[in-house]
Amino acid sequence: MSKYVTASEAVKVVKSGDRVYLQAAAAAPTILANALTARASELRNVEVCHLHIEGEARYANPELADSFHVNSFFIGANVRHTLKAGNGSYTPVFLSELPHLFRKNVLPIDVAFIHVSPPDKHGYCSLGVSVEATVAAIENAKIVVAQVNPQMPRTFGDGILHVSEIDYLVEVDVPIYSHEVVPFSAEEEQIGSYIASLIEDKSTLQMGIGSIPNAALSKLKNHKDLGLHTEMFSDGVIDLIENDVINCNYKGTLRGRVLATFLIGSKRLYDYVNDNPFIEMKESSMVNDTARIRKNPKMIAINSAIEVDLTGQVCADSIGPQMYSGVGGQMDFIRGASLSPGGKAIIALPSTTKRGESRIVPFLKQGAGVVTTRGHIHYVITENGIADLYGKTLRQRASELVRIAHPNHQENIEREYYELLNKM
Repeated sequence: MSKYVTASEAVKVVKSGDRVYLQAAAAAPTILANALTARASELRNVEVCHLHIEGEARYANPELADSFHVNSFFIGANVRHTLKAGNGSYTPVFLSELPHLFRKNVLPIDVAFIHVSPPDKHGYCSLGVSVEATVAAIENAKIVVAQVNPQMPRTFGDGILHVSEIDYLVEVDVPIYSHEVVPFSAEEEQIGSYIASLIEDKSTLQMGIGSIPNAALSKLKNHKDLGLHTEMFSDGVIDLIENDVINCNYKGTLRGRVLATFLIGSKRLYDYVNDNPFIEMKESSMVNDTARIRKNPKMIAINSAIEVDLTGQVCADSIGPQMYSGVGGQMDFIRGASLSPGGKAIIALPSTTKRGESRIVPFLKQGAGVVTTRGHIHYVITENGIADLYGKTLRQRASELVRIAHPNHQENIEREYYELLNKM
C-alpha cells in the first residue's frame, strides 16, 4: 500500500486521548494540523504539543476545548490566549532538555506531524528549517506523518531521515513561513553598536531573530574570523558569511561549520541554506548543550528580556504572572558563554516599552518569572549604555543599571528601590 495519502486520510491515525507533536517554528505542518482540527467533532482530549509555531493554530480555538488541549513548550502569539481561556498549558523546559522529555518517556508521543523536503533518489528527506526536538519526537512516536513539500530547503545534520521512518506522506506545495527583514530604529541601532563593541575577532556568536540582533550584525562588517553557534539565525548573517567575516574557523565545537537548531527568515535565507553543507542543523540537545557551547573560545551570547531588576534578575518569559513566551534556550547559552574562555553573556533590550514604561525596574512585577538569575547575569545593554554586573555588589549593580535606564525613569527607579529596602 502507498504511503502517500491525503491530509484528511493521514490524520485519521489520531485517536481521542492521544498526544500529538508538531514540528516547530517556520516548519509548522499547518496543513496536517488543520486537517486534524476538521475532525474536532470526532475527537476528545487530544493534546497538541509544540514549541513556538508560525502560522495559524485552529486547534487552539477555545470552542474546541473538549477536543484539543494545547501544551506549549514555548508560547507563541497564536496560542497565547489558550492559557487564560483554559484550553492550553505551558510546560517550562530548557530547549536543551526538551528532547530528553520524549526519550525518557516523560512525555510519550503518540503521533508526530512533521514537514520535510521530498525524498532524494536514495529515499532521504530533510527536516529543513527546524530540527529542535523533532528528531526525538520521531524516535518516540508510534506514528509519524509528514507534509512533503518541494519548497522545504534541504539542510544537513540531524534532520536527515529516510522515508522508511515515516508512516504516511502528504504531498503539499506551499511557501515556508517567512519574516522579512525589518528596519531597525535609532535606539536599536545604538544597542547594536554597544553589542558590537564587546565582540572581538575570532568570537563565536549566538543571536536570534529581530531588529537588535540584525543591528548588531550590521556593525560587524570589519570584524574577522567570527563563528556562529546559535539556537537560530536569520538573514542578518548571510552577508557576513559571504564576505568571510563569519567563517567558523576558530570555533571549538563543529569548527568550520555554522551550527543551529532552527531558522526563521526570508526566502533569501531559505534559498541560502538549501543544500548548503556550511550550515549544520542539529538537535537542540546538542546545539544548546552548555558543555559544547563553552568549548567555543570567546563565545558571545546575546539574548533579550521583558524586564531586568536592579539586582540583575532577568524576566524573559512572563509579564507579571501572565506567561508570554517561555524559558527557551536563554540560560543554556548564558551559562555556556559565561564558562567559555573570553566569553561574554549579554542581555540586550530597549530601556522602555512601547508605552514608555521602564524595562529596568526596582523589582520584578509580582508573579514574574526569573529566567536568568542574578548569579548568572554579566552584561545588560540598552540604548543608554552597557552595564557590567559581573562581580558587582547589589549596590554597585543598582548604580550600573540605573545609569542605563531611560533618563525619565532613573530617579524614580533608584528611589523606589532604596525606599523599599529601608522599610525591611
